[in-house]
Amino acid sequence: MKNKFMAEAIRLSRKMTRAGEGGPFGAVIVKNGKIIARGWNRVTSTNDPTAHAEMMAIRIACKKLKNFQLDNCVIYTSCEPCPMCLAAIYWARPKKIFYANTKKDAAKIGFDDDFIYKELKQAPAKRKMLIIPMMRNEALPVFQEWSRKKDKIRY
Repeated sequence: MKNKFMAEAIRLSRKMTRAGEGGPFGAVIVKNGKIIARGWNRVTSTNDPTAHAEMMAIRIACKKLKNFQLDNCVIYTSCEPCPMCLAAIYWARPKKIFYANTKKDAAKIGFDDDFIYKELKQAPAKRKMLIIPMMRNEALPVFQEWSRKKDKIRY
């Protein structure tokens, strides 16, 4: 099935990879049948490990919509989202995600996110990276203050 929005995500992945922007990933965000944001991988060109195609597109779309949620939006991405992007997509709350290449396809060319998926299933004490809790008693009052705050914006 051909889709013009997915074709645009794939076109971006090819064009920007050839331009030396970063890895072979592109994404578009659509609302009401129109592209409102385009993103492509810019990790190596910006020295930003969070500059994945989906993250870039989400940032642009939210700024354009003046909202931190992508209500009634659809994301088309040239590859199945990595754990970071998938989490950001959940936080942004679009209606749907469509993807082209799979995470297995990405692993075959050296983008193996499976390690992170496996790490997330582990208890923090069993993960490869040390994750050490500290100063909870000092931090809890801030959470308590937030819970009492009358004018907070829930997200």
